[in-house]
Amino acid sequence: MRHDGVTIRRLGLADQAAARATFLLMATVFEEGVEPLSDGYLDQLLRRPEFWVLAAFENDRAIGGLTGHELLMTRSEATEIFLYDIAVDTEHQRRGIGRRLVDTLRTMARTEGIDVIFVPADNEDTHALDFYRSLGGRPVAVTMFDL
Repeated sequence: MRHDGVTIRRLGLADQAAARATFLLMATVFEEGVEPLSDGYLDQLLRRPEFWVLAAFENDRAIGGLTGHELLMTRSEATEIFLYDIAVDTEHQRRGIGRRLVDTLRTMARTEGIDVIFVPADNEDTHALDFYRSLGGRPVAVTMFDL
């Protein structure tokens, strides 16, 4: 999908370089350390149909991205998507790119019969909370644990 010079697309096995650039951008925005992913690991990740990576490009440069994972439900024959990470380059924030990434994910998921997408947000991250509310998200009280 192209709009205002920005293209958003789902990455697959043939997009190894674009995936590397997107993952590096995300780690930079989150101010996280990053370790290089081997070609084999990246291929394994991109080969998985239940792994979603959408990237936003401007002039072939990654400026945003999101990752998600399909989860098969046990209460019904349904699948939901856990939106794990979303980030937009700081120079490109506040231009609607994050919204377009999520809207694209929603549209693509619906074509595959997936109606539910959920995402965690730290209570202290007011920017993220405001962003998800602006998308129509409803907060759900839950506590997540690292084990």
